Amino acid sequence: MAHPRFYCSTPITAHSRYTLPDDVAHHASRALRLRAGEAIVLFDGHGGEYAATLVFDGSRALADVSGHTPHEAELPGDIVLVQGLPGGDKMDWIIEKAVELGVRRIVPVAAQRSIVQLSGARLEKRQVHWQRVAISACEQCGRNRVPDIAPVTSLRDWLAAPFEGERVLCQPDAETSLMALVARHTPPALDAADPADAPRPRPLALLVGPEGGWSAEEAALGVRAGVTPVRFGNRVLRTETAGMAMLAAISARRGWL
Repeated sequence: MAHPRFYCSTPITAHSRYTLPDDVAHHASRALRLRAGEAIVLFDGHGGEYAATLVFDGSRALADVSGHTPHEAELPGDIVLVQGLPGGDKMDWIIEKAVELGVRRIVPVAAQRSIVQLSGARLEKRQVHWQRVAISACEQCGRNRVPDIAPVTSLRDWLAAPFEGERVLCQPDAETSLMALVARHTPPALDAADPADAPRPRPLALLVGPEGGWSAEEAALGVRAGVTPVRFGNRVLRTETAGMAMLAAISARRGWL
């Protein structure tokens, strides 16, 4: 049975006694009701993880940390999800599943058809919440590097920023299929060798619109910026499904599963 895993925002040192951050201590003792002496796993986002034993000293929760294990569960290539803000709490689900599928970064975009429009204190609170969702997903799925949840931006501003890789914009009626494009940009060695030993492909950014998709203006803006419109299959997928399906398909095509 896997031991409970916790992300710690302060650096961890092997073979030391470590004071657990307040949120981790609360989760371990109150939510999970763990007892002193139970085995746990800690990670600080800098790579690898640490086996540890839970210790209570009065009101303090600590961990006796043993050795460092250089275990990673990252994809052999970087995929960025540029997600048009959906309605309700769908963004939580999208972040959770995208992290589980290995995405390296998530960029929330206030699109023209986005139902949710965030600003001020509400935006700041939501940003902190989204990063916490990403952390929780890492704790659950075994990743030791927490993906970055970028600040909410506009599509125009994101397109204006440099990106060293391929950018594709999801459009159901696009001429180019996602899988054909991925095949062209997959190093041949990925088809025959262990992915860990294969050349690292160029980063890939997936631009997924909100409910109703990208507007015609946004699609044209993307094309002018050099983004390739792509389709995926013969069905129109919901905004919370499209990115996840494409992430899984890309990983399968490149032998990352």
